[in-house]
Amino acid sequence: MNKEDTTEITIENLLSKVRYYYPKDEGIIKKAFDLAFSAHDGQFRASGRPYITHPTVVADILVDLGLDVPAICAALLHDTVEDTDVTDEKIRTEFGDEIADLVKGVTKLDKLQFNSAEEEQAENIRKMFFAMAKDIRVLIIKLADRLHNMRSLQYLSPERQQRMARESLDIYAPLAGRLGISQIKCELEDLSLKYLDKEAYDYLAKNIALKKEERQIFVDKMIVKLKEILKELEIEGEVSGRTKHFYSIYKKMKNQGKTLSEIYDLTALRVIVKSLKECYSVLGAIHAQWKPIPGRFKDYIAVPKPNLYQSLHTTVITEVGMPFEIQIRTEEMHKVAEYGIAAHWKYKEGITGVSQLDGKLNWIKEVLVYEGDLKDSKEFLDLIRRDISISNEVYCFTPKGDVRNLTAGATALDFAYAIHSEVGNKCVGVKVNSKIVPLDKVLENGDVVEVLISSNSKGPSRDWLKIVKTSGAKAKIRQFFKRELRDENIKTGKSMLEREAKRHGVELGKLLTPEAVNNICERYRFASLEEVYAAVGYGGVSINQIMFKLLNINNVQTTSDEQENRARVLRKSGKGNMVEIKGYDDFLVRFSRCCSPVPGDEIVGYISRGRGVCLHRADCHTLKSLEKERLVEAHWINKNSENTFGATIQIVMEDKVGAFAELTKVIAAEKLPIMSINARKDRNKNAIAVVTVEITNHEQLNQLIARLETLPNTIKVFRTTM
Repeated sequence: MNKEDTTEITIENLLSKVRYYYPKDEGIIKKAFDLAFSAHDGQFRASGRPYITHPTVVADILVDLGLDVPAICAALLHDTVEDTDVTDEKIRTEFGDEIADLVKGVTKLDKLQFNSAEEEQAENIRKMFFAMAKDIRVLIIKLADRLHNMRSLQYLSPERQQRMARESLDIYAPLAGRLGISQIKCELEDLSLKYLDKEAYDYLAKNIALKKEERQIFVDKMIVKLKEILKELEIEGEVSGRTKHFYSIYKKMKNQGKTLSEIYDLTALRVIVKSLKECYSVLGAIHAQWKPIPGRFKDYIAVPKPNLYQSLHTTVITEVGMPFEIQIRTEEMHKVAEYGIAAHWKYKEGITGVSQLDGKLNWIKEVLVYEGDLKDSKEFLDLIRRDISISNEVYCFTPKGDVRNLTAGATALDFAYAIHSEVGNKCVGVKVNSKIVPLDKVLENGDVVEVLISSNSKGPSRDWLKIVKTSGAKAKIRQFFKRELRDENIKTGKSMLEREAKRHGVELGKLLTPEAVNNICERYRFASLEEVYAAVGYGGVSINQIMFKLLNINNVQTTSDEQENRARVLRKSGKGNMVEIKGYDDFLVRFSRCCSPVPGDEIVGYISRGRGVCLHRADCHTLKSLEKERLVEAHWINKNSENTFGATIQIVMEDKVGAFAELTKVIAAEKLPIMSINARKDRNKNAIAVVTVEITNHEQLNQLIARLETLPNTIKVFRTTM
């Protein structure tokens, strides 16, 4: 696959490949190019090159993958309907429905953005999955389109570079991996890293190149030895070596906290043989020659990855004490490893929609099954991200030896539903490795799981939705509630919404105006108000989502009520207590969690409806949105207390090894219990730690902040507010 910044693909380059791979179809491909060339005449890329270079490169990528002729024609035409005066009707007339439908599908995907708010992002991903289900070639064309755009990303603004790189890393690269198209996946990951963390990318590029010759000498010696092993076994095969791509090395450094010099397996060797039996024969000989590292052997032949990948992986210690990864597979396995689902076209197994893939893309069906039931945007996005990632999996066995692969973190109850929905619904217990375990037991690789069922079981509990982690299990539980308990769901959902509305000081009936009901039904694709109640009842949509929409549509003030919900009731205020509210005595006092006031802070009271006074710090951002006539003066009577308070601080640090450990050491030295701690990176690649500690007075907090500010990696420390 040629890069835009090194070689410009021309129609001559493309047609020379077409003549070789598709000798009978040169005419229609040339016809598609001619239409695209005419339509894009006078248009230019951001790079300054004629626009026609883009669809030509996209088509070239698909030829290398081995996609069929309709897909290649669609790639050449994929921007014509959107960016020129060419119509869908014209393409349909000149090229037929199949090519026209592919172009239409790609055009729709081009309009989707994945950096928007959660609800819009979830809706866009749903649309993508529907397009994939209709014809998986639409997504493969889009992946090739995205790959070429990423190759020429340097010509776009920094903002667009960041957006496209993040989209590629979060959405497109995992999808390419899920389809098994490793070439596109790896290149998208490396290109994304180049723009999201250029310093790390440049560091890897420079330092990996420094020892390239040294590594190559060692690899060549290993290849010679492996070829000798094949000769001794009288097995015909190919042996090759490859350097792992930058992003995989970057992830290993981050996840394991290692420097580049501590990563030894930068290169992997690959042995390709003719038969399954030969794979295991070669494995045995390799383990006889070099000592295998325990826990590093993986048999993806017996237990393939969800993207169809099969291979034996082992890591051995060589004579010089260096660990080295070796992969062993057959020629057929290698085709799938390189091209994934595209191998079925490349090797003349032409297919289109999901139904023709013989179960190879069942995961798309599963997404569409629970898509209809799950309206909660955040949960939908979390499940999608988990489904399209294949990096973390566990492999477990039934007592009969059948394998089930589940996402990491899956529970014993997930395993029951992975066998069959009825097995899950009738589950009354689980044995893992012959021992009874709780349903929320997290499974590990190699566990043997036996599901205990009873015909007398009444079905799943609603609490099970909190236990299971996989999208399939959640979908099957929701379907049970949706199908079996419709009347109960309607009643439960309505009751839940009534209570939530009451908590906000308003009757549900006043919120359910015709406009509001129509808006809710249209937004979440419900047919009626009863369906809304039912979805809330079985957990298909969160009560907070629906209530927020209703309150927003009716312009009901909600901020104060949200703060009341987050507040913590501590005590009634009086002359002998810690807080005095001016003009009020013996009044219920609640301490807001949005700013977590502690003794010594300047405070303000907010009179809430029927729930006492909610205390905020005077600098709390939430105060700006509250009703000013309900604010009252408040001050501390006694700043010394045996009561404990939660105080949240944010620490911005240089992202260096050991910085986080130093932070926790300081907190431990101050003898302050940590209530919660979260870490992330900001746009400037600094480490951000948000820590909530338990204190009894303001002085403890000031002292902690002062100590943290003295740490060498600290940039700034401050208390947080909403």
